[in-house]
Amino acid sequence: MYLSQFSYTPETWARMIENPEDRREAARTYIEAAGGKLHGFWYAFGEHDGWNLWEAPDNVSMASVMLAIGAGGALSSYETTVLLSVEETMQALGKAKSIRYRPPGKP
Repeated sequence: MYLSQFSYTPETWARMIENPEDRREAARTYIEAAGGKLHGFWYAFGEHDGWNLWEAPDNVSMASVMLAIGAGGALSSYETTVLLSVEETMQALGKAKSIRYRPPGKP
């Protein structure tokens, strides 16, 4: 699962005002082309213009979608966060036990 935050350029907003478009279907098409699924698409007030919740088979597939979208020039910024399930986090916690971390500057 992946959570993306994005912002449109002023030019993109101007085009959307002139020709309003529901971008959910476009987003769905992009992720499905990479073997994934769109779980949600929201616009927001604040630092980012919108948020997407995606499912993709792997990081490379998700990266391909974000690279294609980013190369289109409609966004001024985007950031994607990999989301871990509770089960994945529990597995990571179990593996963390075997890693002997030493803080910087400590013998």
